Order: sequence, then structure tokens, then C-alpha cells
Amino acid sequence: MRTNWVRFLFSKSYLVRKVEMSDSHMNTDVILIGAGIMSATLGSILKELDPDMDIAVFERLDKAGDESSNEWNNAGTGHSALCELNYTKENTDGTIDISKALKINEQFQVSKQFWSYLVNNQRLTNPSEFIEPLPHMSFVRGENNVRFLKKRFEALSENPLFEGMEYSDDPEKLMEWTPLMMKERKGSEPIAATKIDTGTDVNFGALTRKMFDQLEEQNVTVQYKQSVDDIKRTNDGGWELKVRNVDSGEVVRHTAKFVFIGAGGGSLHLLQKTGIPEGRNIGGFPVSGLFMVCKNPDVVSQHHAKVYGKAKVGAPPMSVPHLDTRFIENKKSLLFGPFAGFSPKFLKTGSLFDLITSVKPDNLFTMLAAGAKNMSLTKYLIEQVMLSKEKRMEELREFVPGAKSEDWDIVIAGQRVQVIKDTDAGKGTLQFGTEVVHSADGTIAALLGASPGASTAVSVMLQIIEECFPHKKDDWESKLKEIIPSYGEALLENPELIEEIKTTTAEALQLNEKPKENDVLQEV
Repeated sequence: MRTNWVRFLFSKSYLVRKVEMSDSHMNTDVILIGAGIMSATLGSILKELDPDMDIAVFERLDKAGDESSNEWNNAGTGHSALCELNYTKENTDGTIDISKALKINEQFQVSKQFWSYLVNNQRLTNPSEFIEPLPHMSFVRGENNVRFLKKRFEALSENPLFEGMEYSDDPEKLMEWTPLMMKERKGSEPIAATKIDTGTDVNFGALTRKMFDQLEEQNVTVQYKQSVDDIKRTNDGGWELKVRNVDSGEVVRHTAKFVFIGAGGGSLHLLQKTGIPEGRNIGGFPVSGLFMVCKNPDVVSQHHAKVYGKAKVGAPPMSVPHLDTRFIENKKSLLFGPFAGFSPKFLKTGSLFDLITSVKPDNLFTMLAAGAKNMSLTKYLIEQVMLSKEKRMEELREFVPGAKSEDWDIVIAGQRVQVIKDTDAGKGTLQFGTEVVHSADGTIAALLGASPGASTAVSVMLQIIEECFPHKKDDWESKLKEIIPSYGEALLENPELIEEIKTTTAEALQLNEKPKENDVLQEV
């Protein structure tokens, strides 16, 4: 009898302690959800602006940069519109609209400036571990596409941001630029390419991990294997997060004055939990990606560029095919893709119920409208999912005519959630790009969308700082100009500043040094 009472009292005591642990609270200035490149960038900028700021980071996985930022889950392209044809549109009158290309290029110049600042101030070391110089090329086939590429080249090459771009439709010159792609190419079909040597390959996974290592040295609290299960307003206008340890189940409630949701595909669900009106009528459509990776070192050594083609008629912008030299773990590799797939997961490590649970009363009709308007996308995804390896090899052979099936394997890349929202173009419009949603009072912000994402992270985070910390503008402006020399300037109106930035960032990031072309990845 006494033993039973002891057990009862012990169990009650244990439950009391469990409740006390679950009800514990922690207060901080800023909370960043997700340990990817976006949170790393925002945290790093805020720490430079206010070293005393108290910042906490919560990540569901066991390390930083392991979802969308992971080097195997993205193309690793330093997106600056040097080769991506979907950033330039041909107008009905035949002229080329380069406005988006100029914007993307300027944004990448901003990213390089911030990374250079971190290197020059010993926040980051060994830049070759996260960025390598690599030619960027556009490659097209067919008379109409060749004509488009030449007009694109003429429009871009007049701008100092694209200085050094070359164009050729001469097979001998193309053989010099891309021997792997020209060998065994037969027929008389017109082909052409542009090439610019100032492109880059960026290992966003390595960069993210380096930045978080530095943030921890600056007393930023980074907690892994922590799931943010709920977010709600506090009476004083801040935010309370319910954070659960994924191993122990222990729950701790954290409050903050400002919260950034940078959880990749997981951001939409968390945004919906906030209840802010700005997050209403927004949905998401997940698209998974596959790449083919070459396992033959002899083949890998014959290609040294990122070569982007043109999406086929009816295919979405995300499907632009490209043959990429990559530098991962200091090894050279070669990837081709992406091939689209479908999974209802919003994260590679997510749940099969992610899509269905993202549908709410406020976005139901938005999602239905998107489904009705994007039947061609649905058809495209079904076709992509059904592709055999040999069918994928046929697409690869449009780039590499002599490609052998035994030299290539398939790797699963990351999940991307395309934003769906109501716009001037109509209800349920599918968005391709990166978008920021923040509350009217600037106390919470979420990042949604996909490419060019990581490449423009610094510009996007500066936008969040300007919109969510307007009261700090005067205090932080001089430091921001130190961090980003072009801050507040329109690069297109200052060619001398463009040249200065190109020179200083190339020096700081060691982009003038020749990469180790022969250090080839032996196996996947």
C-alpha cells in the first residue's frame, strides 16, 4: 500500500515538473525561425547594426543549411541574369525587356558586397569554400531562338553590369567554349551561345554554415531540433512562440519583439498561424526537383561553365534546363536539370499532409482558381513524374549529344513552394520568385517563394530591415553604407561605382583566382 502511494506521489511530482518545464518562458529581442541562408543573412546584418541585440534562432533539423540552402538541394548559381533567359522577355514588338535582368544583377552585386564585408572583417574566412568564379553561358537551338539570343545580347551588352559578355554562332568558337556540348553534335540546326566570365558558383550550404558559426561566436542563441508549433500575439504587441524539442517533447514558450519566418517551404503554415491579415488569401504549390549528376570524372573534366538553355513552349520558368559545373566539398561535379516532380510535401523533410493542411477558408477559392488556371502546369508535372531515366537522358543529349546513360545518376533536390495569391492579373495567380509578407506594424515578417531566393538574400533582408525597423533608419544608415557601399545608390546611374564594386568584391572573394578545375568529384 505504501509503495503505491510512493509511486503516486512520485508520478504527481514528475508531472508537476513536466508542466513547469512546459510553461517556462524565455524573452528575447528577435527570433529567427529556420537556420537557412535567409535567417543567417538577416541575423548577420542585424548583429553588425546592433551588436547588443539579443537574437535566438530555432531550427527543426539538427544543423544549419540542410533544407533549401543545402548545396545538393539547389542549383548553386549566383543568379545575376548573366545566363538565365527567363529573366529577359521578348515584347510583342520584338524588343527585349531587360528590366528584370538588371534588377536581379543589382541584387547579386549587393550580396557580393555584404559577403566581401564579412570576409574583410574576418567574419568569414576562405571564401573559395563558398564561392568560385565560373563562366555563365546561355545556349539556344533553332533559328528563332538564335535571333532572340542575339537581340538579348545586344540589349544587355550595352549595360555596364553585363560588360564582357560575348556572343557567337560559330561552331568552332562554341567548341572552344563548350567542348563537351559540341562533340558529336550533328545536323545543320542553327545554334548560338553567349558567354561571360564573371559568373559564379555559390555553395549556399557552406555559406550558411559559416555564417551561423560566426553568429554563435557573437552570442546568438542557435537551437537545433526545435519545432515552432504555434505563434500568437502577446498583449503588449509582441509575439509568443510555442517551441517543442523534437526529441524530448519539452515545450518552452519564447516571446520576442520581432519575429522572422525564414523556414523555406514551412513558412506558409507558420504565417497562417500568426493570423495577420497580410497573410490571408495566400496559398502555396509545392514542386520537387531532380538533377542528373555525372559520375564519370573524365566527362566532368571536359566542362567548365554554367550553361542555361530556354524552357520549352508551355513549360514553366522553373523548368529552364541547365548544365552546371558545381564545386561541392572542394570537388568539381557536373549536374543537369532540373526535372520537375510532385510531392505534397512543402519541405524535403516535411509531411505528406503539408499541401492539404495549407488550404484554409480564406485561401480556398484562391487555390481553386489557381488549379483551374494552371492545368498546363499540372499536365507538365505529371509528364515529368512519369519520365524514365532514358527519357531524361534524351533531354540531356540536347545539351551533351554523346552522353552515356551509365555515366549519370539521378539525385533528388529540394522542395520549392511557389506562391499563389490574388493579383491584378486575377484570382489565384501563381507567382515565380521570392516574396516578403509582413504585418502592418512590422513586428513579424515571412519569406515565401523560390528562385532567385538565396542569391538575392541580402537585398531581401535589407527590405525587411527598412520596412520592419523604420525607427532605426537614421541610427543604422551610416553602418549600412559601410556594410553595403552601394546602399541607397542606383548602380545603373553610376558606372564608376559598378566598376569599383566589381573590382573590390572580386578581390575580397578571391574571384580573380583560377579554381581547381581538375579536382573532380569521384562519386555521388
